[in-house]
Amino acid sequence: MTRKNSGRKLPPFKILSTTAILGYGFPESSFRKGMSLKPDLIAADAGSTDPGPYYLGAGKSFTNRSAVKRDLRLMIKAGVENNIPVVIGTAGGSGARPHVEWCLDIVREIAREENLHFKLGIAYGDVDKETVKKALKEKRIKPLAFVPRLTPEVIEQSENIVAQMGVEPFIKLLGEGCQVVVAGRSYDPAVFAALPISRGYDPGLALHLGKILECAAIAATPGSGSDCALGILEEDSFILEALSPERKFTPQSAAAHTLYEKSDPYELPGPGGVINLRNCSFEDIGRGRVRVRGSQFVPTDRYWVKLEGVRLTGYRSVSVAGVRDPIMISKIDSILKAVEDRARDIMKIKPEDGRIFFHVYGKNGVMGELEPVKKTASHELGIVIETIGRSQEEADALLAVTRSALLHYGYEGRIATAGNLAFPFSPSDLAMGKVFEFSVYHLMQVDDPAFFETRTEEL
Repeated sequence: MTRKNSGRKLPPFKILSTTAILGYGFPESSFRKGMSLKPDLIAADAGSTDPGPYYLGAGKSFTNRSAVKRDLRLMIKAGVENNIPVVIGTAGGSGARPHVEWCLDIVREIAREENLHFKLGIAYGDVDKETVKKALKEKRIKPLAFVPRLTPEVIEQSENIVAQMGVEPFIKLLGEGCQVVVAGRSYDPAVFAALPISRGYDPGLALHLGKILECAAIAATPGSGSDCALGILEEDSFILEALSPERKFTPQSAAAHTLYEKSDPYELPGPGGVINLRNCSFEDIGRGRVRVRGSQFVPTDRYWVKLEGVRLTGYRSVSVAGVRDPIMISKIDSILKAVEDRARDIMKIKPEDGRIFFHVYGKNGVMGELEPVKKTASHELGIVIETIGRSQEEADALLAVTRSALLHYGYEGRIATAGNLAFPFSPSDLAMGKVFEFSVYHLMQVDDPAFFETRTEEL
């Protein structure tokens, strides 16, 4: 990725980021203010791995269809009517083909309802298993930190393998005159940086700006994932501007978000290179705006993309209950251990065939064994009983036995005989369906950054 500049002075390039994730919503007043500033690009990131592996494996979006359609309608209608490109990355939440097609159905629906005519660009992030196996055999795959090495067996077990695309597929489709681009799994900053990079703006600044804009107003203060933000890219810097009167950008908020989701404070790796942040400066320029300088893009010798894939590990059932007996609370760890042993003995289920988890809120439900406060001071506890089995029926049965064993477990000092648990719901047991885990979380070296499948469609 190199900067293409003919020597002419580049005008400010304005990017309207609507929301942290498509479907999270944004105030129309903020959007209208952003449109009044005549942006050159309207863009939104539509996905994340934060909700876990289930959605990638199931081919479902973690965002609501009506909410996504509401956001897209405002963006596409304004973009088409004002001849402003609209770019969506990681469509459908996880960015595999089922998610992209789900989002495309919404786009086509909006076009019909609003009688809009435009060229639609589509980029798929899917990578077939044979391509991954070939790369593994040729030693072009390496694991990320704390991730096991990939094997052909794991690849074969995995579903919906995707790769994070960089700016190249977006540049290709925008160069073909697409007014709306819907892409699969994407490197978040690429959604915002592709068009300005293609017009000659500095890649380091464009990608750093994209890194901040992908979360929209979260990087402002007070932050919000459901509000718009404006980024203004110039030749040697970029400016961040909030679009709601209740928010502003500060050097601290912009710098803090630059560190967000990063393992290294100075370098942000991505497809084809690294953003070097060592020489960055954040300057308050008044009226809630911040100017950022010094971001540099350093290409890597080889072009690497991040792969994501999941595999099925079982089926889940859960039950939610409350405990208020101080005697039981004081012995909760030993009680839960005894209950698990009893349930396994009754069901004759080994740990490898069925898993039991107790999430104890009020004690260590959030951090588990990493919780530094070991003494429970709560007067009540919330317990989520979770079981995972080889089938939904096995998970349901294991949960039923575990829940009833805990409900009537006779611990030392127990006074009540009517039951140990208070249930907020009836039925108390919920069948949750398939359980997935990330099985592919690796880097793959590619020769062609634009190897992703792309196509166009006239609407």
